[in-house]
Amino acid sequence: MTAWNRGFAQAGRTSRLLLLIPVALIVLITVADIVAPSDIVLGPLLVIAPAITAWGEGPLVTGSVGAAAMAAQAFIGWRSGLLLSRNVLVQLFALAALSALIVILSVVRDRHSRELARVRSVAEAAQRVLLWPLPSRIGTLRLSCVYLAAEEEAEIGGDLYAAARSPQGTRVVIGDVRGKGLPAIGEAAFLLGAFREAVHQNAGLPALAGSLERSLSRYLDDFEPTDEAGERFVTALLLEIPEDDPVVRMVSCGHLAPLLLRSGRAVSAPDLAPAPPLGVGLTDPGEVTVAVLPFAVDDTLLLFTDGVVEARDRDGVFYPLADRVAQWVGQPPEALLRRVQRDLLDHAGGRFGDDAALIAIRRTGEQAPPARAR
Repeated sequence: MTAWNRGFAQAGRTSRLLLLIPVALIVLITVADIVAPSDIVLGPLLVIAPAITAWGEGPLVTGSVGAAAMAAQAFIGWRSGLLLSRNVLVQLFALAALSALIVILSVVRDRHSRELARVRSVAEAAQRVLLWPLPSRIGTLRLSCVYLAAEEEAEIGGDLYAAARSPQGTRVVIGDVRGKGLPAIGEAAFLLGAFREAVHQNAGLPALAGSLERSLSRYLDDFEPTDEAGERFVTALLLEIPEDDPVVRMVSCGHLAPLLLRSGRAVSAPDLAPAPPLGVGLTDPGEVTVAVLPFAVDDTLLLFTDGVVEARDRDGVFYPLADRVAQWVGQPPEALLRRVQRDLLDHAGGRFGDDAALIAIRRTGEQAPPARAR
């Protein structure tokens, strides 16, 4: 049985158990009313049963429980010989009216829930189209990624990442759009499209950075409000990892340097000479500095956005990424990011003031198996 099926079955069992509560209430209230003195009337409390049912069930089940409550009310009246009395008839009418109102509210709630589910499904599909998941293997590299959006109910925001093979090797980008929300998502989506197009057309990382700068500047000029000119930009880190050379080449456009994790359990942040962020019109390919670092088998690069290291705990302390990662240097990328994600969520209390993204890249020395023919 799959995890989904187990969860579905467990939810069904829980729903059936909860349904016993209103049924038990109907029985208890009925018995209590019958055995109580004649001057104590408990029948009106039967309306609690359909009200509780509507909390977790649909209109049909709620209406059925309401009908059962009315039958119990009628039985109480019949048992006391007052079924056709004005008092009992008024109680029956009130119970029927309240049960009908509860059913109507349940219908409206279910309709809104279905509409929300459809909207959420479309939004999730759109987000997955904008931010493709990274492949787990590219050549001799193993990759894993984590994205934690600051906006509730969102899967992506203003952070971005992508990876693609080029004649020069595997190229990776991670970036952070200034701001968050829908404008940041638009800029992130545009830059990802520009990267996927330009990654195969530029021989070096400086040329790639220049191409992204020109594309993003045109986009900002055409689509961003004029009163925000110069205030919209994207920090980005570009990587190039050749297959036949144990190095990694990096260009930082105002972005944080990654952590380099070696098998000897050393954690270091390479010194980078960052160029200006993309979109401000100052990224000149001729002035971009390419950092070249050793990247041997079993080495791991941990890329991240500032939302990770700027996450605060209740005391306002920033998340100490380098110190925490030093405990898990030997972990494969997937396990490493699971540990970091869990630890980061615990540190921040599950809430972030900014989007947070991480990528772990390990050189394995083993080629990924060829893709199956389709």
